[in-house]
Amino acid sequence: MIDTFQLVQAFQQARRDLLAERTPEGHWVGELSNSALSTATAISALTLLARETSIASRRQAATALAERGIDWLAHHQNHDGGFGDTDKSKSNISTTYLVIAALHLAEKEGTHQELLERANAFVEKEGGLEALQRRYGNDKTFVVPILTNLALAGIVPWRKVPPLPFELSLLPQSFYRLARMPVVSYAIPALVTIGQACFFHRKPRNPLSWLARRASLKRSLDVVAKMQPKSGGFLEAVPLTSFVMMSLAATGRADHKIVEQGLDFLVSSVHHEGSWPIDENLATWVTSLSVSALALPSGDVGAIRCLSWLLSCQHTRVHPFTGAEPGGWGWTDLSGAVPDVDDTAGALLALCHLRKSAPDHHRVIIDAALRRGFRWLLDIQNKDGGFPTFCRGWGKLPFDRSSTDLTAHVLRAFRCWQGRDVLGMELEERVEESLIRGFSFLEKSQHEDGSWEPLWFGNQDHPREANPVFGTARVLLAYRDFEKMETPAAQRAVTFLCEQQTACGGFSGASSTGHPTTEETAVTVEALLAVKEPSEQVANAVEEGVRWLMHATYEHRHRETAPIGFYFAKLWYYEKLYPQIFTTSALGRAVEKFVEISEP
Repeated sequence: MIDTFQLVQAFQQARRDLLAERTPEGHWVGELSNSALSTATAISALTLLARETSIASRRQAATALAERGIDWLAHHQNHDGGFGDTDKSKSNISTTYLVIAALHLAEKEGTHQELLERANAFVEKEGGLEALQRRYGNDKTFVVPILTNLALAGIVPWRKVPPLPFELSLLPQSFYRLARMPVVSYAIPALVTIGQACFFHRKPRNPLSWLARRASLKRSLDVVAKMQPKSGGFLEAVPLTSFVMMSLAATGRADHKIVEQGLDFLVSSVHHEGSWPIDENLATWVTSLSVSALALPSGDVGAIRCLSWLLSCQHTRVHPFTGAEPGGWGWTDLSGAVPDVDDTAGALLALCHLRKSAPDHHRVIIDAALRRGFRWLLDIQNKDGGFPTFCRGWGKLPFDRSSTDLTAHVLRAFRCWQGRDVLGMELEERVEESLIRGFSFLEKSQHEDGSWEPLWFGNQDHPREANPVFGTARVLLAYRDFEKMETPAAQRAVTFLCEQQTACGGFSGASSTGHPTTEETAVTVEALLAVKEPSEQVANAVEEGVRWLMHATYEHRHRETAPIGFYFAKLWYYEKLYPQIFTTSALGRAVEKFVEISEP
């Protein structure tokens, strides 16, 4: 049996800790991990900028930043000689190659000879360039930038770098899907600038291609300039911004306005240790998740401020980056954010909670915002019934494909607002049709063992770096919200999750013998708590999982982060608030189930 007194104590502790992270403005910002990948790409961009710029102050700033980054990398090499994306990540060939390129460009072969020897040995052991190509398959979104970085450093010949058709960026955005872009929908700045770097260093053999690309050099770069946000950081992401900067600096355009603004972004986003995160922050995302986890009570002093802030994050104009219509939310309130499905669903769920205690005049604003958000989501649904990340699929690349975790999140957002008489008949009818298609997609996507694999939240110990435990739990939350836990699909999923529990009671996304994490245990426990009449197997799994979370909270392990993978070309990161958010949510559900609350 679960000690209910201790359960309440653990929940209250997790809740207090999460509330303590809230800013005075009423929302959460969080903190992303240091990233060797981001740091390496920033060093390459800064080194080339310092070498090519005609402005002394920029040269000095770039050189100083690069030196600090190199010092950080020198202290974060793994024992096997390689580098991982974070200080908790296993070595991988992509990041290790980027570090090698950065040190070569910075001419540090002598001062860091041993580091480079060990890194090169790791790359050779992994299989070199062939292994790098295998890692990404047909998706050129990240492999071409890495090869370009290596070519700029003189490590590989330019003939090894596939040319990118940057002239396609001149097409209207509505034609991008028909053009069969070789990169995902957000990567136009990389397509253009890296494509131009390849063009400058290796001319196309086809004279028509040469003429088309030569004629589109300036106009395609103008497209990129219009996409650059006020912060200077494309997607607020260091790697993407750095690839753009290094490509321009290496082709005689180090003093271009795009590079200048990119430098401003790198200066503002560097961590005090001298490293860079994968992105500036996930403020909108962690705020939405925190609000839903806490279910802020009526009268909470920060709720109205949080509500106003969250409403201000909704995009109200056609987005210059992806051409997305107004109505969606991105992952941050910063200017480089792009509206996406997961963050829009999360924001709508958070607004559902915040509306309960909002004054009447706020409710009118909320209802208008949610109608825009609903239309945005409904318009983005793919033909297969699932939901992609940024826009309806351009092709077969993962960010444009439907994914199970995103689809489940959207369905939950729809459920939260159903029957509230705020959508209107037209939207209600569209939502009903969307729900049918969405659940059909989920059922068709379920694996034979009962699991679902997510696009986000990979596990580095899983053989395919996937995370069926997290994905299955996330999808089950949709079945819970729609009271579908007794369906065959949900029952198979519940059985799968129970079989993945480790001996100590926690859950690992890798296997039942893997290392359990707070994030994976919490979201799985929350999903299993939804089983109304649990079998002995389910009841035992829930009890052991709740105890694991309780002990983790007592011992302050609910603050321990684990590396998390997301598709963006298999990048890894961790977020300070994830374990606290998920623990608070799961323990709150456990209190609802196991503790009798007396009404005042």
